Amino acid sequence: MVRAYSQEHTYKHPWERVTAASWRKFADPENKRTLSHILEVDTLSHRLEPSSGKLYTTRAITIHAPGPWFLRKIIGQDICHCVESTVVDAKSRSMQLATRNISLQKFVEVEEKIRYEPHPENPNGWTICRQETSIRIKPLSALASMAEKIEQRCVEKFQHNSAKGREVMERICKYLEAESRGFSA
Repeated sequence: MVRAYSQEHTYKHPWERVTAASWRKFADPENKRTLSHILEVDTLSHRLEPSSGKLYTTRAITIHAPGPWFLRKIIGQDICHCVESTVVDAKSRSMQLATRNISLQKFVEVEEKIRYEPHPENPNGWTICRQETSIRIKPLSALASMAEKIEQRCVEKFQHNSAKGREVMERICKYLEAESRGFSA
């Protein structure tokens, strides 16, 4: 079974500021406490396609393994490696991120897609963020009947972490806004 959910959030900041905050989200030391599930982020590749002006980036993200503690004990691993692929199209003002786990795949598959675009009601002042996440716990012989409950716990944890990520994004956007006005936050 697959658990999927989607969320939408409106940032009351322009697209350029929100996407800049997205790039800084994991790098800011102040956010380490809030995003404590993120252990490491490394850029694997980035290229700018001259003809379209699109930026393509791939990052490796190491996180604390998702799910309840007892599942991590059964699996025998506390960390999970993920790959994030990002496409930024400055011409159409769109930023798309797709993240999936590359480790623990025989136990769990997680895919997250995020899209930042100007909000239709205020395209120059607000940004809409649409997030879709799917989580699939693969049946473990002894835990097959518990897979649905484990998926639900994972969804709850991902939603909690998403809220923390939005909090960090808001803080960075406010900092960038103050920086653009010549003030320090």
